[in-house]
Amino acid sequence: MKTGRYEESYEEECESEALQLQTMNRPFHVEPRNIVDDDPQERVSAEAAILNSRVHYYGRLTGSSDRLLSPPNHVIPRPEEIYIYSPLGTAFKVTGSDSSSKNPSIITIFAIWNTMMGTSILSIPWGLKQAGFTLGILILIFTGLLMLYCCFIVLKSPKSIPYMETSDWEFPDVCRYYFGKFGQWSSLVFSMVSLIGAMVVYWVLMSNFLYNTGQFIYNYAHNVNISDSEFGTNGSDRVICPYPNTDPGGNYTISTHYHGSSGNDTSDVSSFEHWWSKTNTIPLYLIVLLLPLLCFRSASFFARFTFLGTISVVYLIVLVTVKTVHLGFHLEFHWFDSTQFYVPEFRLIFPQLTGVLTLAFFIHNCIITLMKSNRHQENNVRDLSVAYILVGMTYLYVGVLIFAAFPSPPLSKDCIEPNFLDNFPSSDVMVFVARTFLLFQMVTVYPLLGYLVRVQLMGQIFGSQYPSFFHVLALNILIVGAGVLMAKFYPNIGSIIRFSGATCGLALVFVFPALVHMISLRRQGLLRWPSALFHSFLIVLGVANLLAQFFM
Repeated sequence: MKTGRYEESYEEECESEALQLQTMNRPFHVEPRNIVDDDPQERVSAEAAILNSRVHYYGRLTGSSDRLLSPPNHVIPRPEEIYIYSPLGTAFKVTGSDSSSKNPSIITIFAIWNTMMGTSILSIPWGLKQAGFTLGILILIFTGLLMLYCCFIVLKSPKSIPYMETSDWEFPDVCRYYFGKFGQWSSLVFSMVSLIGAMVVYWVLMSNFLYNTGQFIYNYAHNVNISDSEFGTNGSDRVICPYPNTDPGGNYTISTHYHGSSGNDTSDVSSFEHWWSKTNTIPLYLIVLLLPLLCFRSASFFARFTFLGTISVVYLIVLVTVKTVHLGFHLEFHWFDSTQFYVPEFRLIFPQLTGVLTLAFFIHNCIITLMKSNRHQENNVRDLSVAYILVGMTYLYVGVLIFAAFPSPPLSKDCIEPNFLDNFPSSDVMVFVARTFLLFQMVTVYPLLGYLVRVQLMGQIFGSQYPSFFHVLALNILIVGAGVLMAKFYPNIGSIIRFSGATCGLALVFVFPALVHMISLRRQGLLRWPSALFHSFLIVLGVANLLAQFFM
């Protein structure tokens, strides 16, 4: 009887303590006053030592892969109350998880804006020309809204998974949960397409910028006055048409004239052009600079220069504004028929713009990581929407102004290049500064992209981010080789961007987000036929966007 009564009283006492501890929601909580804060010589209290022993006890019971005997949640303190215990008996507060380390909404918005603003901005005017001015503006707005909605799905996808801790999941983890190994590897492949496609575009642009920068310096140093092309405007704000034969109503040839102070200038310039060629030599020169940088074990040094991206975009906006003020607007609306100087407002080759915009608005593979640093998580939807609006307004501003200010006549709107900076001569000082900024920015960002490719690819295949120097070297040679070949034989960044954008967008923007959303709703019993029809339509759009690129 005594034993029974003792057990009953013991159980009642335990239940009372458990109820009290459950109310506190932290039964082994140690108040901050019991822990060393500033004085490293002060000892840890008995409560803190007991808590530390409990955690170590559970740690000895289980391995890292066995979650059955892992420390329960009530044993582990809240993130803001975690301390590091030293063998000397002192404890120091962990401040990394403090909310003060999070970013306010304005910082998060501009981080998304800066991440999304890439090389695609240089091709937006060309994309508007390919689609037609009016249709291009409508497509840009529609595509931006569509990409924003798909980004919402990606952002919320980890939270829709029940009974699992998904706070540290990325979208490939979500794909693995729903589609198994196929989802994991296919998301990895399409992510590689976007990254390697961006690196190829960077190589083409770096070759372009390095060529024009060297051309400007050489001409200035040797007092060489170059007339870039017979087919261009005159004046201080000169605009050129590098390939005037693209004009369906014209039959022009390009010739270059050099004016110097001595008779040897022409031969010197010819020798310089032989060794300083945009497609034959410059892509090879870049190997000497960039291949060693790609082999660095860590890319933290290059991450310090990411602010150059913001400076470059701001300078491009200023450049576009100044050129537009000086050139004025040159617009005529011909809705379906082209003329010698103007393109129709609606063109059947508009999918070229949708391919470019798919990459221009693409941030879906890293949006979860970016939004984790937002201080107010309840504002994620609002902040993401504002960021997309800013990106869309930036693209509209640059694209519309360059298209409208392009001097037609005497030049045809069809002369707008995939890189609109190519429509300005190498002797233009403001454009020279823009090319120099962009060149230096891309030299620092290119190793970061290569680092992301290596981490994702090597980590999945070999289980290590840096299996060996020879593994990394072989991967980097393949990536660099792709860039060199494209810069030499097909330096059209517009086509490279639209193909890579449509390819990676097929899976990571349209197919996987739509399928994840429908499967999640179906498991909750909330899937209705309008939602299923709309998200199936998104998948069809993604497939059509990719297939259309091969027929343009």
